[in-house]
Amino acid sequence: MSDHSTAPAVIRLHLLDNVVVATRAIEAGQDVGEVLTAHFIPSGHKIAVRPIKKGDAVLKYGQVIGTASCDIQAGEHVHLQNLAMLDSAVSHEFAVDGGPTPLLPENERRTFQGYLRPDGLVGTRNYIGIITSVNCSATVSRAVADHFKTNGFGNYSNIDGVVALTHGTGCAIPMNTEGYQYLRRVLSGYAKNPNFAAVLMIGLGCETNQVSHLVKAFELEEGPLLRTMTIQKLGGTRKTIEEAISIIKDLLPEINAVKRTPQPLSGLKVALQCGGSDGYSGITANPALGFAADLVVRHGGTAVLSETPEIYGAEHLLTRRATSPAIAEKLIARIEWWRKYTTRNDAELNNNPSHGNKEGGLTTILEKSLGAVAKGGSMPLMEVYEYAELITTPGFVFMDTPGYDPVAVTGQVAGGCNMIVFTTGRGSVSGFKPAPCIKVATNNEMYEHMSEDMDINCGKIIDGSDSIEAAGTRIFEKIIAIASGDRTLSEGYNYGDNEFVPWQIGAVT
Repeated sequence: MSDHSTAPAVIRLHLLDNVVVATRAIEAGQDVGEVLTAHFIPSGHKIAVRPIKKGDAVLKYGQVIGTASCDIQAGEHVHLQNLAMLDSAVSHEFAVDGGPTPLLPENERRTFQGYLRPDGLVGTRNYIGIITSVNCSATVSRAVADHFKTNGFGNYSNIDGVVALTHGTGCAIPMNTEGYQYLRRVLSGYAKNPNFAAVLMIGLGCETNQVSHLVKAFELEEGPLLRTMTIQKLGGTRKTIEEAISIIKDLLPEINAVKRTPQPLSGLKVALQCGGSDGYSGITANPALGFAADLVVRHGGTAVLSETPEIYGAEHLLTRRATSPAIAEKLIARIEWWRKYTTRNDAELNNNPSHGNKEGGLTTILEKSLGAVAKGGSMPLMEVYEYAELITTPGFVFMDTPGYDPVAVTGQVAGGCNMIVFTTGRGSVSGFKPAPCIKVATNNEMYEHMSEDMDINCGKIIDGSDSIEAAGTRIFEKIIAIASGDRTLSEGYNYGDNEFVPWQIGAVT
């Protein structure tokens, strides 16, 4: 473990704050510079620096994160026992800070080594995808992918793998519902993702979500690199598996022949994600990723923030950055949708912080959101997309998704993201084929304990031996290296086969 004894015991994040954050576990009665601790304070948790009366606002980042549910004395631990959630009451200003994206001159913009596809999009990986229209074709599709996992590709070493994208729906789903539209957008979006060199779509044949209808509705062009089949038409399980394996084998020489070439960063769409967040997320890794996202955007690329429940209470920071009132209004419309959605499902947005979030020092969704939105950097907000919509506007954009990481990332990859950067304080482990996922640790202890899963450590920002700018620059350089073919640690474990999770919403009939 690293020695942090010389680091400040607490961090004050804003002059207006009435709490500070512990940089390490602190025993009772310790002088932390601002106050004496009244009792033991876990690492990453909040300490009151002055008395806070019941009903008064608790401030962190200079923003309200909740109200005191009882009188809080200076030096006390501020957490679930005395901090209550309240509905966000922030005022929204539209397009106050928005403006043109400050792009670097073209001759100063970086490039990466990517796979240029026939449609002009650029891949960071060279996968073959098997997309299932319905749960009923999942077993067949996995059998095809497993064949190549077991037998390999022979001399064709320039292929990253065969990925079977299976899910639990596709039938018994009303066709006029949001859930049906989301599923179809996800499947068609993955079919177009440039990290797939070729795609095979497999259905059962009698499902609601017909393969032929999907291809027609989303203008997918069938040809050598996009093939479709149904189990019922081919005559059953064995015949479908054999036919699919034969088709893929025939494609191997052509897919293997595709080579990486220098491509502009405009070919990158980077999904910004956080999971297993803790009290340090909004102080270290998220701001560092925000700095890296700004660099991606300034070099011509696209950075995609998501997880709408995890910007609730901080959306006013984004509406100010919108380049037009209409874009800001789109974001507010999605927030209002979530208010209604949680209400009709007997839930509330403050259900979002998980057990691990709370153990790591986060108490309310307002607090979590203020840290989460830091991943989005400072660039103008260019567009707001609904779940799994194709992302066509470059720069910094937002996609409406749940906070649940697999569902959120599935939407972003369906939108065209070919890279993911994922910050974590508790130690999330996952991958999201076909897009490589860079894991960024928020604190030293977790990084050291789980170093085999973490690509980058931002924990040293806490003790002052690192900076947000330096860490953000490292993340940016790692994005370019991974996009050019270097492997993430999650790819080393072959993560990514089980994290394809389209958002299931609505009635099952």
